[in-house]
Amino acid sequence: MPRSTGEAGEPTRGDPVEGRGHRVREPREGTTSGTPNPESVSPRLSRIAELARRAVGRAFTSLAHFIDIDWLREAHRRTRKDGAAGVDGQTAEEYAQDLEGNIQSLLDRAKSGTYRAPPVRRVHIPKGDGSKTRPIGIPGFEDKILQRAVAMVLEAIYETEFVDGSYGFRPGRSAHQAVQSLWTQTMRMGGGWVIDADIKGFFDTLEHAHLTTMLRRRVQDGVLTRLIGKWLNAGVMEDGELTHPEKGTPQGGVISPLLANIYLHEVLDVWFEQEVRPRLRGAAFLVRYADDFVIVCAFEDDARRVLDVLPKRFGKYGLALHPEKTRLVPFVRPRPRGGGDGEDGPGTFDLLGFTHHWARSRKGAWVVKRKTAKSRFTRAVRSIAVWCRFNRHRPVAEQHRILGQKLRGHCGYYGTTGNAEALARFSYELVKAWWKWLNRRSQRASMTWEVFLAMLKRRPLPPPRAVHSVLRTAVNP
Repeated sequence: MPRSTGEAGEPTRGDPVEGRGHRVREPREGTTSGTPNPESVSPRLSRIAELARRAVGRAFTSLAHFIDIDWLREAHRRTRKDGAAGVDGQTAEEYAQDLEGNIQSLLDRAKSGTYRAPPVRRVHIPKGDGSKTRPIGIPGFEDKILQRAVAMVLEAIYETEFVDGSYGFRPGRSAHQAVQSLWTQTMRMGGGWVIDADIKGFFDTLEHAHLTTMLRRRVQDGVLTRLIGKWLNAGVMEDGELTHPEKGTPQGGVISPLLANIYLHEVLDVWFEQEVRPRLRGAAFLVRYADDFVIVCAFEDDARRVLDVLPKRFGKYGLALHPEKTRLVPFVRPRPRGGGDGEDGPGTFDLLGFTHHWARSRKGAWVVKRKTAKSRFTRAVRSIAVWCRFNRHRPVAEQHRILGQKLRGHCGYYGTTGNAEALARFSYELVKAWWKWLNRRSQRASMTWEVFLAMLKRRPLPPPRAVHSVLRTAVNP
């Protein structure tokens, strides 16, 4: 059977996109050798994105040919080298000793279908105020590379579809952009009624069957769908015991955030934009970062209607809203002469580590401000105290350097306009914890407060400061 040809008469691979009356041709990518070359991958990412824009709603049947040696080299370059090892104990340094051979073997096994996804190693990290823990799955290093390679392909496709209100784990988007978008739209609306929702155990209850159905609407390449299926069913190793959960995708996996975004894109984002918002009486918007989201409605009756139907929508896809953490918050701008819409005024809600609340600006106007959420503040202070305790015998100069980095890192996230008080309190708690444990370097007190203050004058810590400014120019109250 003769091969089809392109406009210039050159042989092509045929149809990478399924759909009657629709043909998008894509030349075969060769396998090259040499040093890592991101420039050779970037045009192909752009090509995939362009195909996705042209073939809206159609499924790709030929994608695996994009993944070659250069693609895996770039995936290796993008993979963190300082992460914890998986169940096989292999580190990035060990893998790099024969990088070319390992990548070639990985490519051959992935394309032939003989690749076996190892189970993820599960560990638990503190959550919230430290009273609970969050399970994290750690894949093997080689598995991270292959997951990154597949995620690069899927990302190029789905970035053309994801809505503006989605910010989590997307290229060029951040938590601060999500918070800024929430501030801008809330100010323009003059506040409203906030649905502060919490999905109960999202990463543990995500249903594989629904996710597979969603993926196949856009991706029907056998190599990619087979690999994703292997990762979903690879199992979890914890305390030497292997289990195979029928639901969920491990937090910590390279591809897990993208799969979560694809799931909630259909369950929540598209549904809200196409089905919910057009039926509301007033303005409304959604801001989502991974599985954390809020919906803001201008009118109370709209918000209550959405809140009534949300559990049914999530239940259809095997998800549930936490009954105690999901609530409706009155968040209308207070009246000019004080007070709010109700005896107690507007409420507050937390999103992405910040508590959002109404307060007076320096000029006396009511504006939405944000401060460090209580649970995040407590966790950060506890973490500093623990570090000071177990590192108090290090040289003082080294402690000073590391604590300065921690303080700058804290301000790098929480240093926003209007959060100066919480930043100052964190700096004070850090200084107090440092002095406490320096004073306990021996069995008797070894450093008085006066001596410690004199040392701080010689070795000052960086002052707490706002790093992120609110873009007030984007608002027309």
